[in-house]
Amino acid sequence: MRLETERLVLREWRDADRPVFAAIVGDPHVMRYYPATKTPAEADAWLDTMIAGLADGTSAFLAVERRSDGAMLGLTGTGTIHFDIPTAPKLEIGWLLGQQYWGQGYAPEAARASLAHAFETLGAPEVVAFTARINQPSQAVMTKIDMARDPAADFEHPKVPVGNRLRPHVLYRIANPAT
Repeated sequence: MRLETERLVLREWRDADRPVFAAIVGDPHVMRYYPATKTPAEADAWLDTMIAGLADGTSAFLAVERRSDGAMLGLTGTGTIHFDIPTAPKLEIGWLLGQQYWGQGYAPEAARASLAHAFETLGAPEVVAFTARINQPSQAVMTKIDMARDPAADFEHPKVPVGNRLRPHVLYRIANPAT
């Protein structure tokens, strides 16, 4: 699977991506809206899960590569949500980039390509995104890609411990424009 934009290539993962991905998810600033950073072994396991999802069709989380120099920036894509949240269908979009690539429009550009794939190729009627209520940067990307917040669907993330400041989550939606 491969998607292309003006500046980016969204592609399947390679073994050479493992140390770069481990550095991204091991960065405390990048992971400040996640419960914890990831060890290299945890990063490898996450990457293996994304590779398996591509193989079995449950997700399309891809490596984001800059066309101009081949730098691996992070990830973006869509995937099936495997826990209870107030939405159906359960298809999410997400992104995570190394902090040196923030503020350059890469996340919205990659996310738009993933949305187009979800709508045009997968025929998804709707895609959602969610994040910790305090994660304003991700909510800004959601707004930039024309997603709308659904306050009635905000939820407590079941995989985040009760009392953790990251447990309250907001949910954004976007409908397939062809439906």
